[in-house]
Amino acid sequence: MRQKNSKNGTIRGRLADGGANPIDLHVGKRLKKARLARGMSQERLAKAMNITFQQVQKYEKGLNRIGASRLWDLAQVLDVPITYFYEGMSAETQDQSPRKINVLKDSNGDFRIEDLVLTPEDIELIAYYKQIKNPMVIQNILNLVKSLAGEEPDNMSFLDMPDDMG
Repeated sequence: MRQKNSKNGTIRGRLADGGANPIDLHVGKRLKKARLARGMSQERLAKAMNITFQQVQKYEKGLNRIGASRLWDLAQVLDVPITYFYEGMSAETQDQSPRKINVLKDSNGDFRIEDLVLTPEDIELIAYYKQIKNPMVIQNILNLVKSLAGEEPDNMSFLDMPDDMG
């Protein structure tokens, strides 16, 4: 059974629209290339891996994600280094890493943060931010961060803040 994210119902590792992650597609294409370079059929690879040829098809199409131990075994059977599966990956594809896309907004414009991994700097920033009591200062900090991230800040700005606040 596929594990779904709790908030938006998408399948982990997939794009917000449900499509296969480009990294999984890249790895699948490299798997197929290595298999064909060795003159190996999907059936023969499946037998060597003790899986079904349908599973090999799904891996090659990026429909099923390949776990670490399975990828290791594939590299051994195909006599390629584990890094082979990631060679030639474009920067655009690399940017589709679940680590990166899970903090982006979903198709409804809501943030998907259920898999967010916080760095010590993130935690420190949040801790200091939570100590701020003035709502206008909070709004201005949010606007600043949005602006730095390339997002459109809200209309209110520090220019609108009364002199005695902040």
